Amino acid sequence: MGLRARLGLWSLADYGSDVIVGVLDTGVWPERRSLSDRNLPPVPARWRGGCDAGPGFPASSCNRKLVGARFFSQGHDAHYGAAAVASNGSVEFMSPRDADGHGTHTATTAAGSVAYEASMEGYASGVAKGVAPKARVAAYKVCWKGAGCLDSDILAGFDRAVADGVDVISVSIGGGSGVTSPFYLDPIAIGAYGAVSRGVFVATSAGNEGPTAMSVTNLAPWLATVGAGTIDRSFPAEIVLGDGRRLSGVSLYSGKPLANTSLPLYYPGRSGGLSASLCMENSIDPSLVKGKVVICDRGSSPRVAKGMVVKEAGGVAMVLANGEANGEGLVGDAHVLPACSVGEKEGDALKVYAANASNPTATITFGGTVVGVKPAPVVASFSARGPNGLVPEILKPDFIAPGVNILAAWTGATGPTGLEGDARRTEFNILSGTSMACPHASGAAALLRSAHPGWSPAAIRSALMTTAIVTDNRGGPVSDESEPRRAATPFDYGAGHITLGKALDPGLVYDAGEDDYVAFMCSIGYEANAIQVVTHKPVTCPAATSGKPSGSDLNYPSISAVLYGGNQSRTVIRTATNVGADASATYRARVQMASTGVSVAVKPEKLVFSPTAKKQNFAVTVTAPSAPPTSAPVYGYLVWSDGNGHDVRSPIVVTWLQPM
Repeated sequence: MGLRARLGLWSLADYGSDVIVGVLDTGVWPERRSLSDRNLPPVPARWRGGCDAGPGFPASSCNRKLVGARFFSQGHDAHYGAAAVASNGSVEFMSPRDADGHGTHTATTAAGSVAYEASMEGYASGVAKGVAPKARVAAYKVCWKGAGCLDSDILAGFDRAVADGVDVISVSIGGGSGVTSPFYLDPIAIGAYGAVSRGVFVATSAGNEGPTAMSVTNLAPWLATVGAGTIDRSFPAEIVLGDGRRLSGVSLYSGKPLANTSLPLYYPGRSGGLSASLCMENSIDPSLVKGKVVICDRGSSPRVAKGMVVKEAGGVAMVLANGEANGEGLVGDAHVLPACSVGEKEGDALKVYAANASNPTATITFGGTVVGVKPAPVVASFSARGPNGLVPEILKPDFIAPGVNILAAWTGATGPTGLEGDARRTEFNILSGTSMACPHASGAAALLRSAHPGWSPAAIRSALMTTAIVTDNRGGPVSDESEPRRAATPFDYGAGHITLGKALDPGLVYDAGEDDYVAFMCSIGYEANAIQVVTHKPVTCPAATSGKPSGSDLNYPSISAVLYGGNQSRTVIRTATNVGADASATYRARVQMASTGVSVAVKPEKLVFSPTAKKQNFAVTVTAPSAPPTSAPVYGYLVWSDGNGHDVRSPIVVTWLQPM
């Protein structure tokens, strides 16, 4: 992410000192070292929050690091009954204490204190710290183990966090997507609007339904919607077949290695049907798997749950094989038995060998932690993708951040798999998901808020977007994990992967506020009474105009030009604000498009700023043939450069849609 000790943003932002990050999640485990308040000054005087006492959580659980902790259960209780703290009877706490682990992990990813000698049972050993390690944490428990997150509890959490005085809110919860979830029916969009309108930055996860197109969630333009990228760290494993071949995979298994170098290999799906191939509960015959390495297809149930099924049936090891839906995207897990995950190609080869060899055998070896992996970053195969299914004129996700193999603090209530039968307890856990990417963006926003306390949430998001990178550590384009040879696009990564080396000083920002978001909702056809559900204020939309409403003119850092029907051109307006040290800077436009069949004109091509003219407007006109040159979208970039190190980069996406 471009952070260096004693240099750049960490140093200039004092590691996020005194910025308060609110985390809406499953609560927190306050005893973890990552929540230590050692060497932190007193709690900021402006803080209005509190520490809700409850079972297993005395008020003294809060400190100068964990400055607030609250829980919200009215929605949960109304739905499940006040006596049911978890719908599946699992351990829960009617307090801010985290029984699940997800909330502790996300909170400490964003703002965890420095913790030396950290690891997950030996994996990823080193120093653990959050993106903003001196920022304060306020935990708002709105999600309950086994019961999920109720809309009313989410809204209550937002309201309380804003009233308490947080600066940033991190929400690793899936939100609305597509036409079935307009903003006025989406609790995250509604709650976040109230926060953003009061100057609070809100980051949300894009969702884990990738690589399916149009799977991205949390689509409101006042949100920062975060997808997941890989990091240059991996946990390799190998399956050694009886014929000498070696297949590559990944694993976080930390128990005893397999004693036998040659074990029978068995695939339940060959004769046992779909449920058996997926290693669903009670689907595999113990007499067929006892003492064997079992191949399980990925899907339909949690990856780690399949390992428990195999173990309880008497299998000694498991290979989890991706199918077409996941391709070559791999996620390491802390399995309860020797196990590893392999991509679709390796999985297919393994199943062919198991079916055709007269005596198929295999074993698994584990390679520990490897750093310096190339290429990185790569868009994680599970990371949800665009286009925006609700308002295609707004490009989502906004950007990607580290979301694969992330080490952070964990609950003491459950093992690293989260399974009821996992008796292990670890101080840290390694997880993957856009839930892990979101708090990286929240921590980054905390650093920028510390360095630039006057910046709006939109300005902070703009700085993160326009300085994001689209090249990997080999110098090539960021690729797509689900199709390793394919360069990723803005529908996969938005503006790119955030890097904080330049976000501190982006040169220009695209700012927006409450009036802009109201005008946007009017422009996409929402009635005033529907908009008021979001704003909680009276709203008047201008008289309707002819033609299809468009949200293209919202002052967004990306440009999504949608050409409807036979339209051949679209013009969008943007306003750039100079936030650089040179108040009299001049910026010149540069456009690069992947297709020669689409032209982009920028007027004016030069923006001249002065101490009295900090804002400049410009128009971008996209022109295309009457018939689209291809059925696929066309991608490109607009870059404003001042010749002094500022390159303000916006993705351009051109799509063709038939009017509804």
